[in-house]
Amino acid sequence: MHHLISAIVEKLKIELSTAIAASQQAHDTATHSENIAANKYDTLAVEAAYLAHGQSMRIAELKQSIAIYQHFQRPSFDARAAIRLGALVCIEDDQEQQQRLLIGPAAGGMSIDSVQGPIHVITPIAPLGQVLMGKCVGDEVNWHFNQRKESFNIVTIA
Repeated sequence: MHHLISAIVEKLKIELSTAIAASQQAHDTATHSENIAANKYDTLAVEAAYLAHGQSMRIAELKQSIAIYQHFQRPSFDARAAIRLGALVCIEDDQEQQQRLLIGPAAGGMSIDSVQGPIHVITPIAPLGQVLMGKCVGDEVNWHFNQRKESFNIVTIA
């Protein structure tokens, strides 16, 4: 499972590189001499400054997520284990469609490709993460999502 954490870190580093480039471009636009406001309605430089600030916040978040995963010690799980931080969970819905979820410490919403299919990263504070925490293989879970109820079974925890 170490390869999974490595894949997350690599994907975060790519996102970080993209965010740094976007931040630099926004900063250059905000400070370029040709973008000095000609009147109060000329807001290009101001908008670029806001964008640069948002990118700098994203950069800090990505750096923090990378550091968290680089120091994350994923626990091992046996057949009787309950879902907790670090669990790789396979759930199956009523139509027998399976999803694989990693309960990660950060970077919720990210997907990682694997041989068995995509693995979606969710955090324990996400609504689905909150529902899954403490559950075991064989448990049926009911979850309300977008004003509808979804049910699924926990197939495996690794």
